Amino acid sequence: MSYAVGDALPSFIVPNASPDAMKQWAVFLADPNPIHLDVAVVKAKGLGDKRINQGPMNVAFMMNMLMAAFPGCRIEAMDSRFLDNVYEGDHLTASGTVTAIDGNRVSCEFKLDVADRGTVNSGTATLII
Repeated sequence: MSYAVGDALPSFIVPNASPDAMKQWAVFLADPNPIHLDVAVVKAKGLGDKRINQGPMNVAFMMNMLMAAFPGCRIEAMDSRFLDNVYEGDHLTASGTVTAIDGNRVSCEFKLDVADRGTVNSGTATLII
């Protein structure tokens, strides 16, 4: 697929931030933080009433969007900013826009939105295509 500066990238949809996936990622990341596993801990910390998704999983959703838009690409550089939590059950949309093209390098801005709450993560990436 060919893109030009200003083009929107196809969205990557996650219909439901899954508590089961949070359990799997807790093992994979060796992340013992109970806010990903235990609603009672989330409530006790005053962070809401649903388990909180791991940050690296949120970044992976945005990486999946970029990789789907540019099959076979390599992410050369990426940075992102966490703006809010993703909670179990949230409907997520990762989206992006092409900001520059220089030879085989494509720069993009991207974000992760939660339905009814807005952007929870945003950043930039440079891809080698």
